[in-house]
Parts: sequence; C-alpha cells; structure tokens
Amino acid sequence: MTSTLTDTLVLDPAAQDLLFREARTVAAFTDEPVGDDLLHAVHDLVRAAPTSMNCCPLRVLALRSESARARLLPHMAEGNREKTAAAPLVLVLAADHAFTEHMPTLFPFVDADAYFADPALRAGTAEYNAALQAGYLILGLRAAGLGVGPMAGFDREGVDAEFFAEGRLHASLVLIAGRPTGENPYPRLPRPDFDQVVTSL
Repeated sequence: MTSTLTDTLVLDPAAQDLLFREARTVAAFTDEPVGDDLLHAVHDLVRAAPTSMNCCPLRVLALRSESARARLLPHMAEGNREKTAAAPLVLVLAADHAFTEHMPTLFPFVDADAYFADPALRAGTAEYNAALQAGYLILGLRAAGLGVGPMAGFDREGVDAEFFAEGRLHASLVLIAGRPTGENPYPRLPRPDFDQVVTSL
C-alpha cells in the first residue's frame, strides 16, 4: 500500500524517505561541525513556508560557544543534558511576541498593532506560528542531511530568564542537530492510521 501511495506524490521517493519515512529523532551525532553557512541555507529554504498573515514570529538562538551551552544545560531536563552538551548544533527556538514590529513589511495590508491589540491573541498567534515554523525548520535540517532531536524537556521560564530577559522572546523548543551516527536505541514507534486521523463529512 505504501509504495502505491508514494507513486501518487510529486516529491521524489528518495526525498520522501529523507524527510519522513527513514528520518528519525536523533540523539547521537558525529563530531562533524554544523556551520553557519549550512544553517543559512536551511533558513533560505524554509522561510518561504506559510504562517498566518505572514507573521513569521520564530526566532532562533544558535548556541555556539561552550559558555553559552553551559548557561542552557542547568535548565534542561536531566535526561536531555548529556546529549545537548555533546551535539554539534544546539538551537533554542523562541516565539517573538512583538512580531507585529515587522508586519508593515511582511503583511502591509492591515494595521497589525490594532489587529493584535489583545495580548492573548498576540501571544497565541506568536506561539502557534512559531510552532509551525519549528516543524518547517526540522524538515529543512533533514533536507540538509542532518539528524534532529527536538526537545520540550526544559524549564521554559528559566531559559527565558537566562537568554531572553527583555521579555519579548519566549522559548518554545530546543533542537539538537548534526550528522547522525546511525545509532538509535529505540525501534520506530507506530503512528496513527489514516482512518484514525481523517474524518470526511
């Protein structure tokens, strides 16, 4: 069945495998560094993906130095600290709750400050659109041949205080990435079937 379904898609089967079927959450990486050039290329690929009203609230903090990582590690859940310390690339993803600053350029059709005057609407829009963009970023990193380990196991308030004390940005996810070693202690877990997910009316 899967091969028949694959034939109906435009995306090349090898690319389907790279992005979805063969890709796994990764926690063990080689020592090969991941430079800013590759990260820039990934951003250039995924920035075209959609967000509501083109608000694009995701902000990415790349922790390159040992001192920066040392500031993050105490805020990570204990089970996430070792792999975070060892990963070639550590990214803190955050939602910019002041995203409307850029909307005169990104979406000049509305008065964004007036439209998002309700703080709850503004915060919710920032959070769910940053989550969308985080998914795009994971696929972009996979497209670059990297393995990715997304983690929500950290003290969000602690990370915000450590890195985003001005209050504009709010951490939503930590990504570790690099060239995977191929080691994975867990089998691929099942996913819901089509009929469990999709309902037609």
